[in-house]
This record gives sequence, C-alpha cells and structure tokens, in this order.
Amino acid sequence: MPGLTSADTIRILIATDNHVGYAERDAIRGDDSWKAFHEVMCLAKDRDVDMVLLAGDLFHDNKPSRKSMFNVMRSLRMNCYGEKPCELELLSDSSEVFQGAFNHVNYEDPDINVAIPVFSIHGNHDDPSGEGHLAALDLLQAAGLVNYYGRTPESDNIQIKPVLLQKGNTKLALYGMSNVRDERLFRTFRDGKVKFYQPGMQKQDWFNLMSVHQNHHAYTETGYLPENFLPEFLDFVVWGHEHECLIDPTYNPEMNFHVLQPGSSIATSLMPGEAVPKHVAILNVAGKDFTVETIRLKSIRPFVMKEIILAQEKEAMKLVKKANNRTELTRFLEGIIMNMIQQANEEWEAAQGEDELDEDEKPPLPLIRLRVEYTAPEGGNFDCENPQRFSNRFVGKVANVNDVVQFHRRKAGGVRKTQNGADLPEESMLASLAIDSVKVEKLVREFLTAQSLTILPQNSFGDAVSQFVDKDDKHAMELFVTENLLKQVEQLMKMDNVDEENIRDAMEEGKSHLEELFASGHLKKNKKAKRKPRPENWDSEIDGEWEDQPAAIVRSDPDDEEDSDDATSKIIAPTKGRGKAAPPKKAATSAKKAAPAKNPRTKKKVVELESEEEEDVVMIDSDEDESQLFVKPAPPTRATKKAAPAKKAAPARGAVSQSAKQSQLNFSQPAMQSRGKSRKAQVSDDEISDDDDAFEPAPSARSTRSRR
Repeated sequence: MPGLTSADTIRILIATDNHVGYAERDAIRGDDSWKAFHEVMCLAKDRDVDMVLLAGDLFHDNKPSRKSMFNVMRSLRMNCYGEKPCELELLSDSSEVFQGAFNHVNYEDPDINVAIPVFSIHGNHDDPSGEGHLAALDLLQAAGLVNYYGRTPESDNIQIKPVLLQKGNTKLALYGMSNVRDERLFRTFRDGKVKFYQPGMQKQDWFNLMSVHQNHHAYTETGYLPENFLPEFLDFVVWGHEHECLIDPTYNPEMNFHVLQPGSSIATSLMPGEAVPKHVAILNVAGKDFTVETIRLKSIRPFVMKEIILAQEKEAMKLVKKANNRTELTRFLEGIIMNMIQQANEEWEAAQGEDELDEDEKPPLPLIRLRVEYTAPEGGNFDCENPQRFSNRFVGKVANVNDVVQFHRRKAGGVRKTQNGADLPEESMLASLAIDSVKVEKLVREFLTAQSLTILPQNSFGDAVSQFVDKDDKHAMELFVTENLLKQVEQLMKMDNVDEENIRDAMEEGKSHLEELFASGHLKKNKKAKRKPRPENWDSEIDGEWEDQPAAIVRSDPDDEEDSDDATSKIIAPTKGRGKAAPPKKAATSAKKAAPAKNPRTKKKVVELESEEEEDVVMIDSDEDESQLFVKPAPPTRATKKAAPAKKAAPARGAVSQSAKQSQLNFSQPAMQSRGKSRKAQVSDDEISDDDDAFEPAPSARSTRSRR
C-alpha cells in the first residue's frame, strides 16, 4: 500500500515447534531445546518486533517439567517485559477470543508492562488434558506471559474468530486453530462444521493471517489438512507441526494465499527433514503487502545425515566376496562417519560467522546419522557389526552415541507372513518407521492392518496406545480393554440364539460396530480413571507417587458404571437378531416374586438378586429415538423376554417367575428351598440401594432416585 511508513508496519517474529523439554534428561542434549527457544526470544527483542507468533508445540510434553517451565518463563520475562510501549491496538472483543480468568491481551493489563506480546496456539504435544482441561499455555497466560488463542473446545463444531489488531493504518486479522486430530478435522471440514468469522467493516482492508498445527502432507487419505479446505480470503498461513524448515513462502494459486512452514527449532528425530538448517522468520505487514526476513538460528546443534548403498561403493564391493569381512567393513564405515563429523563442524562454524566466532569456542558435539543399505549381490555377504556397538565407538565425538548408524536391506518382493499366516508389513516399511520418527498411531495401524483382532476395536486401540505413550496416561490401556470388554459382553447378552459356533461372528459384528461408532465420533476418548484420596500417612518419597499405585484407582463405582451403561445404550443400536428390552413393569414383578422364593439365605441376597435382574433387562430399543432416555412401560399383557442362552449360568437367571415357559436350572439346595418357603423375607427400606435401576416405575414400598 503506497504511502505507508515504518509506523504502519507490523513486524511479527514467527516460530513454531520449539519442543522445550525434549531429551531434557540426556546428559549431552538436555539443554538444547530451551537454548534454541531462548535464542528465538532474544531475536525478538534484538530485532525490535511488535509481536511473536508461535504455531504450536511450545513444549514437548503436555505436562512439562519444572525445569522446562522455568526456562520458558525466564526467557519470556527477560525479553518480552520492558518499558517500551506496545504499539498494537486491540479492536476485537477480547472475551470472545481469549478464555480463562484473564480473558484479555497481556499488554493491556495495568499491572504488568509487556513490550512484545506473544500469541500462541497449542499443538499436539502441549494440548489440554486432565482435570479442568488445562494446557501448559493456560499457566503462561495466567502469569501474563502469553496470549493463548485459537482454542478448539469442540472438534466437531469449530468456530474461528480473529484477533483484530491495528498499528497505524495497517489492520491485522489474526486467526488461529489449535491442533485437532487430523482425521476428525478432515471430517469436520468436509461436513461444513468449521465456521470462520470476518470483520464486519472494511473487509478488503484487513491482512488475514492464520496459524495452524496439522499434517501438511497426505500421509493417509484423511490424515492431513488440505490447503484448499482453508478459506480463500486468507492472505498468509503459518503452518506448524511439520519439522522440515521451508522458510521461503510458497504461493497457492488456487487459494490465492502464501504458506510459510518454519519447521522446528530443534531436531527431535534423525530424519532428512530435520537435517535442513533451522530458521525463524520476521513477517513485515504494511497494509495488504508483506515481506519476509529469514534468520538462521546459531545455537542449534549441527546435524548431518547421509545414506549409502554398499553394493554401489567400490571399497565395499572389494570386501563382498571375503568370508570374514566385518572388521574391514567396520573400518570403512568409520571413515565415512569421521568425514561427516568434520562436515558438521565446518557447517556450524560457517553459521556462526567470522565476526561472532570465538577462537576458544568449540563446536558442540554433532548429531550424525548414517543409513546403510547392506543388501549384498548374489554369492556375496556384508557382515555388519551390531549398530549400537558400532555407535558406541564414537563416544565423545557425537551427541547421539547409541544410534549413529542404521542398517537396512533392500525391499524384497512379496509379502511376509507369520507362522499363523497373518501378513506383516514389508521390511522397507519397518525400516522407514524408525523409532525416533514414527507416530505411535501410524505404527499401531500398520501392524493391526496385517493382524486380525476379534474382540477389541482396532481404531480406538491405536488411540489408547497413543494416549499411553504420548500423553503419559499410565492407565489408558487398562481402561480401554476393560471398557471394550464390557461393551462386548453387553452386546452378546442382548443377542438371542448365540451358541459356541456363532459366538465368534457375533463378537466380530460387535467389534465392527464399535469401530464404526469411534470413526464417526460418537465414542469419545477414555476418561482417566478416578483416584482415591491419598492416605495421610503416605510418603511419596519413600513409597512413590500415590497416583501411580494400583490401589489408588477406583475400580468399581456403581454410579459411574450405571451412568456409562446408560450413555452407551443411547448410542449403540442393536443389530439384527438382538433381543428388545423387556417391559420394566414385568421385570419388576418377576424380580419381586422370585426374591423371597429363590434366595432364602439372607435379606441382603434378595436385594442383590433384585438389582442384578433389574440391571439386566434395562436396554434401549434400536427402534426408539436415540434422544429418548427412558424406556416406555409396555402393556401389562405383553410377555416377558425369554432369557438368552448366554445367560443360563448367571445366578440372576435362576430367579424367574414360575409362569415362564422356558425351563431354568435351579442351583439352590432343597433344604434351603423348603426353609425359604416357610419364611417370607422382609426387606427394609434401609437395605435397598439407591443405585437400583431408575428406568422402572418405582413400587410404592420403595424409594428410588430420579436419573437425569
């Protein structure tokens, strides 16, 4: 826009994927992540920018350590606080874009003096979790250090409102969308459930900037965010989550906007994309025009990666016919590693510049990765040393002393099979899924695709493993197995004519149904298990954390079990051939008749039997409306539902009315039966649990609790 000066230019330092806390327990690389972040914040202060924009994954863990939190807060306070006034004016309603107790931008807070505000969305590593659904960014926002925006409280109904800022004659509409699971976000965009809001006036004068944190490339059909899903009115998109540094903006002619992918500020995996030099960018916005300044980070540990094929190396081919060639082959590979170390040191010195390089300063130990394809020609052999033992030869010379080399063979034709005939992923696929780069969900999906689970649903299994590994939820797998087994048992109990021959087909049918519900978003992720209060005499230093103890988990809560059963009965529609719900009045009558006759031992047994019988017959019919929470009472002439064959062994099925046509097994002893006939059991109100089924009309002699 002609006539605009520096007073009208908004300078924005852009960075993403800082991953503070990565490998913080590593003796060599423990401080790399926060040093890189500190350099980024120092650049913001030295270059006198107006604001800093972070596009997710500020922390490597959604529960960062105290050390990580301290280093981030220290860098923010050292570089963002100051006497310089912030020249950005907020034009939008801050309560609509910022949530929490402090729903305003930090530089307008009268109690603190912020010179450079930081705006950030959360990524997939530092996303909200736990009680209160809080993220690490919520702590920084409460401390007045960060403006946390772009929240996505509902992944299937997303509304994106911009932060409207102005400096001079330049108007900036800052959009943000924090990380959502890629497959779910793809479906939400496809269904038209993502809504963008625009300024109500002078839409053509606003520079629309957006930050996202999603997969940029199509790793699977729906496991990414296509650029053409974003609205056309955007001018510039900052793309987080991808670690490869593509610092030069690329133009999308279809959508008419530019995309910048800054990449991570630290290498979290030894992959080719991480070996690209790390940069940050300063975006200068004046009116509708922009320019980009790129800055290479200097504190980053050098990383050199190389891949060789031994069959194409002259020195290696001289050894292929020798019987014992391990020693000579190891010496050949050592020479390649030493050349890579020298190359890394030279690149680091070149990045520092001659003026700033101190003569006494030594380059940090580099990251080295050599991928070796050791497939030998016919009649030959390459005897390679153990990769970890080979890597340990470079202690004191490299930073990654356990994984310097990676051996793999060339892709072989055909599909490998296990002993039971199940297909396995090919070796090339396993080689590409390196442990330091693979996503857990992708690894689980690759293996489960080749296997066949009969009871547990495969898609939610991968999600549970991801929660266990990425989110450090130690009880995610236990809850997943327990809940899905209960759901399978419930569905089998609802079916008629299930015997040993077709029970496998019935379980497959139930598993497929659970997978469909999870894929459609009806089944949510497992909630964390409830914990008992810590005992007063518990010493965490001696006995360990109370939350990690098996005894701390509340394993059986009648209220929670009944509530979860009610919730799943709303969602799960029985497939063809499953029995319908028994009429509540009939169930209550039969339970009352059977209680005094079949359980003469104690009054407590009577109550338990009645509770089991009632819980067994309360189901929602698939023909009824999903939103209906209560079962309609059936006409009194309707017969009770026949018991399913799978329930014959249950004690509750022994207590049925004598008018039932189907014969029942009687497990009571004759002496106990005769004694029970002579005495009528009396049940007091105090012995009846409030957790009895609330779907049935209550008898006059009992008091029940209404359910919502």
